[in-house]
Amino acid sequence: MKLLEILTYFSAISFFFFGITCLVTPHMKLEFTRFGLTTRQRQLTGVLQLIGAAGLLFYQYNIVVTMAAAAGLSLLMLLGFYVRLKIKDSIYQSSPALIYMLLNALIVFQIWQGL
Repeated sequence: MKLLEILTYFSAISFFFFGITCLVTPHMKLEFTRFGLTTRQRQLTGVLQLIGAAGLLFYQYNIVVTMAAAAGLSLLMLLGFYVRLKIKDSIYQSSPALIYMLLNALIVFQIWQGL
């Protein structure tokens, strides 16, 4: 298994977990309230994370779908990083969003290079 495949599947598994927790856990409900976001925005975020995770799993079958999913997740994490900075979270608290944004941007870049 290539490093790109490992990173892609790692991101997919992570975002399945993030999407589910975003939709159902009380902790994430409180976090989105702290972020100043609505219930609908939390639900949309969770659904987009699940869709993105599913798209990443197309790696072996449709690389364009995987690239689009990784780009969407990267954008979603950029927005998450922005929200965290806007509410004055520390860089440390904001770093998971930044790291996942960069990870998915790397996936897009590596796929693009291989086309």
